[in-house]
Amino acid sequence: MNTRTIIAFAAATLALGGTLASCGRSAGHRAEPLPDTLRVATLYSPTTYFIYRDEPMGYDYSLVSDFAQAKGMVLDLRVARSMGEAVAMLDSGTVDLLACDVPVTSQYRDRVVPCGPELLTTQVLVQPRVKGQPAITDVTQLPGKDVYVEAGSKYEQRMHHLNDELGGGIRIHAIEADSLIGEDLIEMVSKGEIPLTVVSRDIARLNATYYRDLDVGLELSFPQKAAWGVAPQRAWLADSVNTWMATADARRDNSDLLKRYFELSKGRTFERFDFSKGYISSYDNLFKTYAERIGWDWRLLAAQGWAESRFRPNARSWVGARGLMQIMPRTARGYKTPVSALNNPETSINVATQLLRDLDRQLQSYVPNDRERLKFVVGSYNVGIAHVLDAMRLCEKYGMDPQVWDGNVAQALLMKSKPEYYNDPVVRYGYCRGSEPVGYVREIMAFYDTAKREIQA
Repeated sequence: MNTRTIIAFAAATLALGGTLASCGRSAGHRAEPLPDTLRVATLYSPTTYFIYRDEPMGYDYSLVSDFAQAKGMVLDLRVARSMGEAVAMLDSGTVDLLACDVPVTSQYRDRVVPCGPELLTTQVLVQPRVKGQPAITDVTQLPGKDVYVEAGSKYEQRMHHLNDELGGGIRIHAIEADSLIGEDLIEMVSKGEIPLTVVSRDIARLNATYYRDLDVGLELSFPQKAAWGVAPQRAWLADSVNTWMATADARRDNSDLLKRYFELSKGRTFERFDFSKGYISSYDNLFKTYAERIGWDWRLLAAQGWAESRFRPNARSWVGARGLMQIMPRTARGYKTPVSALNNPETSINVATQLLRDLDRQLQSYVPNDRERLKFVVGSYNVGIAHVLDAMRLCEKYGMDPQVWDGNVAQALLMKSKPEYYNDPVVRYGYCRGSEPVGYVREIMAFYDTAKREIQA
């Protein structure tokens, strides 16, 4: 079963003489003209909405953008800091639509009319595969096992209930949320640091695209519905959303987005590089030429080429980055470079060095030390300068050094994957999967240090 399934729609239901059950009301509300601007509230999360390389992304954000574009509306996006705040924005008329997973429960029944993509989620067990298969295939196998969950979470509550149902024996370890969250626990299962954890199915499926050695198929709870929502007085807008989602174009868009966010592999593959051949790649001369233009050691630029694409000029990532140096299409256009030219290695390296030069200039006043600033520039290339500046603000607030990467700004980037920090008032760009830029900088600097020893300048 897909993480998300498209709900029954008004047009199809009317044809059958039925009702739009998922909206909880009869279809065919009095039609009203759509506004020129669609005011939408959403939440920061790794599945809903986030910024990556200074571009907005996320399943719900992408889908609601497609809806607004199809209807000729300008999208006015507001980010709430909690579900309660988002629903309050809907109540007050500040927004027209909630494009996030609003639980379809009695709590919101009188305040929110569900519509759009329906999420059916359960809590699932995250476990390593053994010879390609999960070792635990039934909940009755859990007694005697150690399961790590976030303290005070719905996962801990469910595990205690399940333990009672099974007569005890599950060793439940509650981890304080201020130190580790679900994403961290999933990574720890992949690394073999803990044996098992429990998270929601959508989060599990997303993270399984980073860790292909994990199984997330065993359900531990009944499914819970969630969907987008509108205020009761705007039920006609729910009809419009549902009717659009029944179209062939919307079904295709939704299918593509589900694949992009919940299926395509996103993790970095570990490969040991062979430095014994005396050169780094067939593009060394290009790295030398363009690194000189920005005053870099060409081996550092080559290290980025290795980290970005493993020197594959036709590489393309799940977010659409292309070429040897994985340039985003918007970045290419910003440097007056056709997107179609990004598979050319020289073009890719040229654009990359222009971007690195500009990032360095932007960061000079923040990090005066030239050597230390390299890490900030490299990290910004990976995740976008917005998140790095956010992390520096967190450092200032929490007593860390905003001019030092290791143990300071790197630590603050890791903090930005936790709601209490990405919703902090000093943070302007929300959720960040901080382990990505932190690991990226670590990989490049390790490669560079070895290259300086093994490869002549």
